[in-house]
Amino acid sequence: MKTVDLFAGCGGLSLGFQNAGYDIAAAFEFWDIAADCYEQNFSHPVYRIDLSDTDKAVSVIEKICPDVIIGGPPCQDFSHAGKRIEAGRASLTKSYAEIIGRIKPKYFVMENVDRAEKSNTFAEAREVFKSAGYGITQMVLDASLCGVPQKRKRFFCIGALNEKDDFAKDFLLERISEHATTLREYFGNSLDFEYYYRHPRNYSRRAIFSIDEPAPTMRGVNRPVPKGYPGHPGDACPLNDDIRALTTLERALIQTFPPNYKWCGNKTDTEQMIGNAVPVKLAEFVASALKQYIENNNKITIDREHFIGWLINTRHFSKRAASDTVSRINRADKIHAMSAVPDSLYLYELQQSDEFNELSVSVRSQIKRAANLYNDYVSSNNLALK
Repeated sequence: MKTVDLFAGCGGLSLGFQNAGYDIAAAFEFWDIAADCYEQNFSHPVYRIDLSDTDKAVSVIEKICPDVIIGGPPCQDFSHAGKRIEAGRASLTKSYAEIIGRIKPKYFVMENVDRAEKSNTFAEAREVFKSAGYGITQMVLDASLCGVPQKRKRFFCIGALNEKDDFAKDFLLERISEHATTLREYFGNSLDFEYYYRHPRNYSRRAIFSIDEPAPTMRGVNRPVPKGYPGHPGDACPLNDDIRALTTLERALIQTFPPNYKWCGNKTDTEQMIGNAVPVKLAEFVASALKQYIENNNKITIDREHFIGWLINTRHFSKRAASDTVSRINRADKIHAMSAVPDSLYLYELQQSDEFNELSVSVRSQIKRAANLYNDYVSSNNLALK
């Protein structure tokens, strides 16, 4: 599925969706350092467009004709503790919603901090989505229950055109683990430390953590252990000479970027990009759930008895030959999912599949003939695939 990433940052969301099998066609990022980083890791174009200029953004995106739009509008202006400061960058959530409403891709995914779900800004954006005809699935996910070794709660709003609300809820819930991923479980024996320091927002919070628990949320700053750190009753161990802050690379790995991911800019810029990013494995988790929903929703539903009867009565098949034809259609669907009548375009795409080409010549011919027969059946009966 052709996908466009808005507010792409350094590419965490894109990489997760790409890993799940989506075709990322383009990205949009206005911060030059992040756009530079993105370009070093992907081959598709990056547009450095201010997405608050929705007319300009739409004029570019509509030429790409994406099936899916993903993105995480900047979240800095959604405050903690129920206090809403929804100006400035929070308005970019409205820009994202307007772009979705005007482009109308089949699906969209919007990511943000967990507190955004209860914001006035999201309520307004949701109204735009609903008015455009989208069914909405919204959920706060803890990354540590989604394959990421980090306690990081993020809000996801997933939309599907002309679908009911909560359409993807079960596909997400069935993937959530009951166990939080620890650093030791994720990295195995590759770490050279047992405890580490993560600078707290204030000293009423703990700062020393163990690798036998998920990491705390990776923020956009990374500071060394300060002289005179007073300690905290919740620390995993007392401060000692072996305790250090995580390196920039270690923080990127905890965000589940691959070790060979290329970073650019100064240390402050890199730390900011890492802290702002969607963890790659969390993005892949959501992408895979949505993909499963799409594949499940697009599966062909054959009225077996009616189709067999049609083959027998109009094509003079034996009952055995008609039943074998149905089996071959199901096999074609497993190799390359049928989301529409298996026409010439479908057959072309089917024949590009490695799995199809590994079959014998006779079996390939039988499958193509079965698909053509089913196409004739659907057309002659004015049916549509469900």
